[in-house]
Amino acid sequence: MTIGERHGRLGRSHLRRLVVGQGLAAVTDALFIVWLTLYVLDLAQPGLATGFVLVAVALPRAVLLPPAGVLVDRLGPDRVVAAAAWLRVAVLLTLGALVTFAAPSLTTVALLGGLLGAADAAYFPAALALLPAVVPTEQLARVNGLVQGAESGGDLVGPAVAAGCIAAAGFPATLGGITAMAALAAAAFSTLARVVRRTGDRDDKGDGDEQPGNLRALTTGLGYAWREPVVRGMLAAIALINLAVVGPVLVGGAVLADQRLGGAGALGIVLSGFGAGSLAGSLAAGWRPPARRGRTVVGGVAAIGAGMLGLAAVTQVLTATAVASLIGLGSGFLGVVVVATLQERVPEHLLGRVLSLVVLATVAFDPFSYVLAGALLPYGTTTLFLTSGTAVLTCAALVATSPAVRSLH
Repeated sequence: MTIGERHGRLGRSHLRRLVVGQGLAAVTDALFIVWLTLYVLDLAQPGLATGFVLVAVALPRAVLLPPAGVLVDRLGPDRVVAAAAWLRVAVLLTLGALVTFAAPSLTTVALLGGLLGAADAAYFPAALALLPAVVPTEQLARVNGLVQGAESGGDLVGPAVAAGCIAAAGFPATLGGITAMAALAAAAFSTLARVVRRTGDRDDKGDGDEQPGNLRALTTGLGYAWREPVVRGMLAAIALINLAVVGPVLVGGAVLADQRLGGAGALGIVLSGFGAGSLAGSLAAGWRPPARRGRTVVGGVAAIGAGMLGLAAVTQVLTATAVASLIGLGSGFLGVVVVATLQERVPEHLLGRVLSLVVLATVAFDPFSYVLAGALLPYGTTTLFLTSGTAVLTCAALVATSPAVRSLH
């Protein structure tokens, strides 16, 4: 049975369940990372402890993403996303019990964080690959917009909500609420997994390159991504944007706020502008999918580059927030277009592996971006943002020279 045939048998209720499940999972992630950061700060003095725990979460996620893509293609995204979601719940329950009834050490918290990172490595590509199995092709952009909009919304309000709940109810109760949301998401995914298994044909899931060993399956996915100009171009653009933007915005933005915008509090306002722009971009891309996707990809990259150049000249909070909103708008719009395009174009038996590379390109370069930003900061924030913006605009120009990307519809 083809994906298209399954669409007719997966009704709107299951589509809503998918959106709700992924939306809850995104908000859970946004709340938990803030909870974890504040809990570690409460457990130990600020410094290496916080970085140690956050690295313990991020490192397994980055390392395990490509193998997780193989797992998604072997077992099916529905099974993997449900299993990963319940693993998250189990880890959160364990952590909640320790926080409530014991005094966990930083090492214990870091180990549990590492398990969550491993669950994330399986969840993210599986969640992205699940959409084409449930959502009709013509609705992929809209559903991606809703899901990524929920993620942007969680990033926007997550810090304030998590901090407020901790202040009002304490760490254990707040983690209990986060765990309850994770359980609701897992229950939604489990229901979808049963439906997809009933309506889909699993007998042909493992044909072709999946039968040999895991290493060959992994290299097959990497080879496909390299040979296909659209996939290669989009992965390169995502990786370069992540490398040139994340560190300068967070590290350089903090210095910019302190030196030009009136203090550290201004950084929160500027980052809120980025989050609002990202939310608007995700929803806009889903509501009105572009007719010329190739031009949209180029335009989205160029908007991000122009925004980074703009940060080099800002001197007021309002202007900096507006510029950050432009960067977020381009980022949100671009994310929906890229993911929807790959979901439509990549063969189903390779989709998990290719989408795992998309997630890897999104998250793996954060540490390098921080290092580059730190290396450029001694030359001033103007130099930092000019260098970053020029790199992103150069990327837009290179993407525009690709006939395969430029001709995308």
